[in-house]
Amino acid sequence: MNRRYNVLMIAPTSFFADYGCHVRILEEALALRRLGHRVTIVTYYQGRPIADLDIVRTPPLPWRSDYEVGSSRHKLAFDAYLSVTALRTAIRLRPRPDIIHAHLHEGALIGAPIARLLRIPLLFDLQGSLTGEMVDHRFLNPAGPFFKPALKVERIITRLPKAILTSSLHAQQMLEADFGVPPERIHPLPDCVNTETFQPRAADNTSLKKQLGIPPERPVVVYLGLLADYQGTPHLIRSAARLKAAGVDAHFLIMGYPGHRHYVNMAQELGVQDRVTLTGKIPYEYASNHLSAGDVAVAPKLSSTEGSGKVLNYMAMGLPTVAFDTPVQREYLGELGVYAPAGDIDRFGDAIAGLLADPERRAELGTALRQRAIERYSWEHSGRRIVSVYDQLYSREGN
Repeated sequence: MNRRYNVLMIAPTSFFADYGCHVRILEEALALRRLGHRVTIVTYYQGRPIADLDIVRTPPLPWRSDYEVGSSRHKLAFDAYLSVTALRTAIRLRPRPDIIHAHLHEGALIGAPIARLLRIPLLFDLQGSLTGEMVDHRFLNPAGPFFKPALKVERIITRLPKAILTSSLHAQQMLEADFGVPPERIHPLPDCVNTETFQPRAADNTSLKKQLGIPPERPVVVYLGLLADYQGTPHLIRSAARLKAAGVDAHFLIMGYPGHRHYVNMAQELGVQDRVTLTGKIPYEYASNHLSAGDVAVAPKLSSTEGSGKVLNYMAMGLPTVAFDTPVQREYLGELGVYAPAGDIDRFGDAIAGLLADPERRAELGTALRQRAIERYSWEHSGRRIVSVYDQLYSREGN
């Protein structure tokens, strides 16, 4: 089919913010536009505007104009506003939407009645388990009374769409095994990376190190992403303390948000304020520049259900990467990753120290990782893959 689709994306988050979930939404929308399709994104009130993207925002809540990252009781009100805004947008768009492309579980729940009303397909772009994320954020106790009802709601949501895109093969297996979703409805679409934006830089990074307060001769360990316990941020700071105590010369450049002040205080308490720089939020367009300061990248995420798009940025930059050993990290890095058992700070620190002491291995891994990113994780390829799923939905329904 050569149809040009009018796509209504529902993004129950403060798009655009500078972290993984938003990057997937952004790059998918841009890839679809480059292929000639129209994309309109309906999202929360706050978030950065993006040139060349049509973004429709909800009105602000009267009692809450700022938004929290992750699970929050205020999201119930945000999503009520988003439901009304999405419905109004769907009705007013000319021509009418051909498909609802819903991100995250709340997006699928909001999009289902709109798709039914307009008699168009609903596609669900899944980036992890809803209950798994709520547990990770400590918003839900897996031993508490609300866990099973939440799991039931997640099971219902996964049955609503005509097709589901998953950000990892692990998520595909989870949907089939834990939620009974028919395999023919599941389409793996791993996170990808813009390998033109993220690429190795030969230029001297001394000036960047100076700007960040890092001694020019000191090797740098880089992290870019959300700051949270389930993301492994405390493990990074404790690894810095362990390496300092062992006499390993290394500086940890930790870039991201929220909780910036909390982790600065943690670094001070552990006596590594001279070995750790926490920058706070780094705009997406500056991410590659800051990653270029790194000699080794780290991926300490502990969640076994969410994607890990930051790893692809590391790969495209040619950065050898130390990661906790989870199925998603394995899926991206393959045998080229350097792994430590999940949560094991000693082994994690040892892996970092080993790479820092072996420049030849760092170079070999970095070159191979970039080639893997180019061959397997192109957004242009993913855009065409999304369109092929749209085509299947329309062929199946005889449209």
